[in-house]
Amino acid sequence: MLTVVLGASTLLLLVLGVVLLVAWLRARGRARRTAFDRAAAARQRIDLELGLAEQTGRLRIIRELHEVSVHALSVIVSQADGARYAATADPSAAARAATVIAESARTTLGDLRRVMGLAREGEASAAPQPRLKSTRELFAVMRESGLEVAFEESGEPFDLQQGAELAIYRILQEALANALSYGGPGTEARVSFTWGAEGLHVKVDDDGIRASARREGLDPNDSGAVGYTIDDDLKALTDEPSGRGIREMRARAELYGGILTASTVPGVGFSLSVVFPALRFHNGVHGVKLDRS
Repeated sequence: MLTVVLGASTLLLLVLGVVLLVAWLRARGRARRTAFDRAAAARQRIDLELGLAEQTGRLRIIRELHEVSVHALSVIVSQADGARYAATADPSAAARAATVIAESARTTLGDLRRVMGLAREGEASAAPQPRLKSTRELFAVMRESGLEVAFEESGEPFDLQQGAELAIYRILQEALANALSYGGPGTEARVSFTWGAEGLHVKVDDDGIRASARREGLDPNDSGAVGYTIDDDLKALTDEPSGRGIREMRARAELYGGILTASTVPGVGFSLSVVFPALRFHNGVHGVKLDRS
């Protein structure tokens, strides 16, 4: 009789244990989905805010392009009329006027190219555009979403054009959003700005792989727990990530002469590096540098 009672008790405990385990797994799954939903919502909100500012800026650029074009063409027409009348009395004056017209046309063409370049980037804007000082707000939003952000800066910062600041901000936004999306809440992201005499090095490193192990209650330093194998090292050396986000970040960096590299750190997470060798003098339009004098 006692054996039967003990057997029934053991079975009851096993059933209760299974029920509790299933309930715990479901609760943990709901918590993870909630955290990911919060991260996705925060990322979507940032995208919408930046998209609205960018669209507003492009509308302003269109108005500016129209005004510049009308004014420039009016000046050139006036100069051409003057040259036509001068040609009958003084051919040399007409030649000088033609030279002035050509110079005005070249200047106007350069201005239009510059404005079009700004329009593509959405640099000028009636609404406030994110600047480098806005990164603190970005870090705060990401922390609220579950990403642990650490920031350090070295060297002497110098002033940048608004478009360059916006490009760097967008790169940071995408890198941190990716860290949270792939690593999940609790991921640690280390952001660093290293300023040189003419350039800037931006680096973002995260421990998304280890963060996933920590959430599972595993030892992140255990290679088996994080699923690390020696093949991961070879893959990290030969395969560079090339998703849509990486391509967009690289395009933004290249607009200002930047070189972007990205790689997976086996057993740890993800690393992003962007080097702008001559950012101080780079105007971001057709790769032309500004006057250094």
